[in-house]
Parts: sequence; C-alpha cells; structure tokens
Amino acid sequence: MALPRSEEKRIALLESAAAIMAAQGLGASTASIARGAGVAEGTLFRYFATKDVLYNALYTHLKLDLAAALRQHMAVHDSLDGQVRALWDAYIDWGVSNLSFFKTLNQLVVSDKVTAETRSTVASQLSDIKCIAQACSDNNGLTALPGGFADAVFMALAETTIQFVVRDPANGQAYKSAGFRVFWSGSVR
Repeated sequence: MALPRSEEKRIALLESAAAIMAAQGLGASTASIARGAGVAEGTLFRYFATKDVLYNALYTHLKLDLAAALRQHMAVHDSLDGQVRALWDAYIDWGVSNLSFFKTLNQLVVSDKVTAETRSTVASQLSDIKCIAQACSDNNGLTALPGGFADAVFMALAETTIQFVVRDPANGQAYKSAGFRVFWSGSVR
C-alpha cells in the first residue's frame, strides 16, 4: 500500500531541484535532487513520474512563486510606466532573494522539456501580469517583432541588474533604477 504524498515533501523536492539545477543545469541528476531534499531517489519518482514531469512541475512552481511576488507589488498606478516600474522592482527583488529560482527559471523558459500545455496553463494564471506586459509592448512597437523578443530583452536586462545587485547590494537601488531607465527608454516610442 502506497503512503500518502505530503505537500511539504513535494515542495522540498521542487526547491531542491531549483537549487541543484541552478548550480548544475537541467541535466542535474535526480539522485542529487532527492538527496538535497533529504529523501531517497525512489521517493522523487513517487511525486514526479519522470524527469520531464519534474521539469514541468518546477516551471509551474517557479512561475507561480514569481507571480505571487509580483502581485504583492501590483498597485493601481495612474501611468503605464508606474505599473511597469512596480513590476520591474518586484521582479528584481524576487530574483535577488531567490537566486536559484531565478537561474533555474531562466533555463526552463528556453527548455523544450517544458510542454506547450504547461506553458499555456501557467500563462492563463498570469493574465493580470501579462496584461501590463502587453500594454508595454503595444506602447513600444515590439509586438511587430517575432514573439518573445520583448520578453528576452526584459530578461537579459533583468539578469544583468540582478547580477550587479547581488555583487554590490549597497548600490542595489541605484542598479534597479538604472536598469529600469534603460529598459523603459528602449521600450517607449
């Protein structure tokens, strides 16, 4: 008779996967992920039947964790730049506070292991955030470019900003402000 699964163990496996994959890449072994969560490798497969299932669950977990952080800072702003600035700051803060999540999510975003179905399901849960991002893209003409370009520009600049904030926290606010100014000046017509 199979023992019931616990949510705590599932979360521990996902957080271990994020930490190990941030350091070793998506090819990290399931044995090291299980060890990081303090369970046997067989236990990992009770929660995630295959490594691909783990990738998709991890993508969902990280995206929803990020969305929760962004939503905490989504206030009503009179201007689009105010809304985008609030999301930018929250995104940078999340990346700095959750560096392994950020690094692993960046790998999963471009991985073919995350299914279109998972991406679609997650996107449907982020419609409020996507609405602001879409307004920003519409405002700057980036929608005429191939899909994902505006997101890639945002991600590259955010990653650079996060690296500098982590390296020099005393000047973190200055880096966040400068990163946003570069993004916004390149985004607005």
